[in-house]
Amino acid sequence: MSASQNSRSLSLPPIEDDVWPESTEVLIMGGGPVGLSCAILLAQRGIDVLLVERRDFVFRFPRAHLLNTRTMEAFHDMGVAEDIYAATPQHDRWRKAVWYTTATGPGRFDGLKIGEVPAWGGGEDAERYRSSSPRAFANMPQLRLDPLIHKHAVAAAPGRIRQGQEVVGIEQDDEAASVRIRDRDTGEIRRVRARYVVAADGGRNSADMLGIELEGPRDMREVVNYHVSLDLSSWSEPDALLGHFLHPAGGARRRGTIQALGPTHYNRDSEEWLVSVAAWMIEGDPDDESALFESIRRMLGLADDHEITMHSMTRWNYNGLVAKRFRAGRVFLAGDAAHKHPPTGGLGLNSGIQDVQNLCWKLSAVLRDEAPEALLDSYQAERRPIVAWYTAHSLENANRHPPIAEALGFSEDEAEGIRNLEVFVGEGPESDEMRRRVAAEVQHNAHDYSQLGVEAGYHYWAGAFVPDGTPAPGDESDPVAFHPTSRPGHHLPHVWLADAAGGAPRSTHDLVRQHGLTLLTSADAAPDWQRAVDALPGTMPVTVVAVPDDEGWRAVRQIDDDGALLLRPDRKVAWRAASAPADRASALRDALEVVLRGGDAPDHDPAEPFLKRIRAAASVLVQ
Repeated sequence: MSASQNSRSLSLPPIEDDVWPESTEVLIMGGGPVGLSCAILLAQRGIDVLLVERRDFVFRFPRAHLLNTRTMEAFHDMGVAEDIYAATPQHDRWRKAVWYTTATGPGRFDGLKIGEVPAWGGGEDAERYRSSSPRAFANMPQLRLDPLIHKHAVAAAPGRIRQGQEVVGIEQDDEAASVRIRDRDTGEIRRVRARYVVAADGGRNSADMLGIELEGPRDMREVVNYHVSLDLSSWSEPDALLGHFLHPAGGARRRGTIQALGPTHYNRDSEEWLVSVAAWMIEGDPDDESALFESIRRMLGLADDHEITMHSMTRWNYNGLVAKRFRAGRVFLAGDAAHKHPPTGGLGLNSGIQDVQNLCWKLSAVLRDEAPEALLDSYQAERRPIVAWYTAHSLENANRHPPIAEALGFSEDEAEGIRNLEVFVGEGPESDEMRRRVAAEVQHNAHDYSQLGVEAGYHYWAGAFVPDGTPAPGDESDPVAFHPTSRPGHHLPHVWLADAAGGAPRSTHDLVRQHGLTLLTSADAAPDWQRAVDALPGTMPVTVVAVPDDEGWRAVRQIDDDGALLLRPDRKVAWRAASAPADRASALRDALEVVLRGGDAPDHDPAEPFLKRIRAAASVLVQ
């Protein structure tokens, strides 16, 4: 049985819904996917949790939908991944993004396909993505994902997932945080003492309550998304999950986007859609449903009487915000409470889940007296530069659509745009050159849709690991390329290992324990490393695991047969011994001392280069 399977069977003893504990080890503010995942990860480690959500657990709007490989690894550890895969597309044809003039329509250039790119591990990207992780990229609208995570959270922490409860104050002392919670139905105020608090409230009020500033540009672009039922079976595009629309009538601006929501089909036969129409497309009152439906029909080339049913809508703004601090005493910010950026790249929900995956094993270690309090400071040191990078990258992705329209020759003159479309579909050198330029600009969107270097290749610059002085592989500025490596601070390379008994192969990822640290070495070297572990003082458990001799593993492990890799529960390499040191026990003890105190502070802020990129991208964001 794998460590992740073993952890799934654990849950906290139930408490009655009408009983309020006076204290808990960790109180979680917010019942979205980040807060609920945090509750599961802590409960599986035996940590007493209490989650309070100001609203109910009726999930009303699709919101995020892309779940990348590293996030699906975390969901696998929670026991949630299998449910996600079972409820989402069972084929890979949806894995592409497309650009059209309209979806359909009577005009000569209606329904014209401009280009496409493989996305989320589809097409020519399939093998690259498969080699990066044992867990496949998934797609599940948050409207359906949140209830699923909620079900698992209730099972893992029965009686501890509370709705209609709003945190209105936090007071801290040397031993705990005293959290004031208001019942939104009765107005009753109660206090709960918590050793630690995780604020995953979407940034509603936690940062302000704690006096933490979120720096970066705000309100750069208003977006209104609509959840509708709509028949698009006449669209010539059979499979794409996501479509963007550019038209001479809009000049160099994108008119809008559609995303298939299923629940049965995730292509042109989708029953429901998430539709985003540029504000300038709506003629009249944007709150007038008839004006909105007219703009949707115009964007997609539908007839004036084409039926559309509205389910819900939401307004939001492009922000590029990163908290200056991810910790205030005993309180930690996670997800949107700590960082906000556009959805271009689909990194928001994913980064939030990865926040709590990083934080929860550390909270568990400290609460179980397996590590000093200083380990918790590594949460900010590790996650803040990563989400600053994600925020910069997302803002840069948001500017990748206008160059396609510009390559098509679209301008404020609609008639000129139509003439240029004649060139685009024509024959001869001029047409060939235009198609080449357009294809090149479409391909630049691989930075958004084939960004494996960002999704799977992210690594930490400082934190709870022991740097070994080696350079990071490849070009760190390339968001597409992914280079598996065992360099400390990076993710453990994934290799499928054959089972000696003839059973199903296991990934190297499945060798990593969810409690304590894991030391991977060869079968021959395992006894010597086990003796070194046995000589350690009482501290965080270290489990020695012998990796079977395997050609694929030898190709990526970057250590000798007598060397070892020390892995954290989040599968980040904490220490690497390229070969056996003269005194294994002493070397391992020294490494553990660095890891468990959270590493050494860097001599500069690793987030600063990305904060500069955020400001630069925001300054040229096309409205």
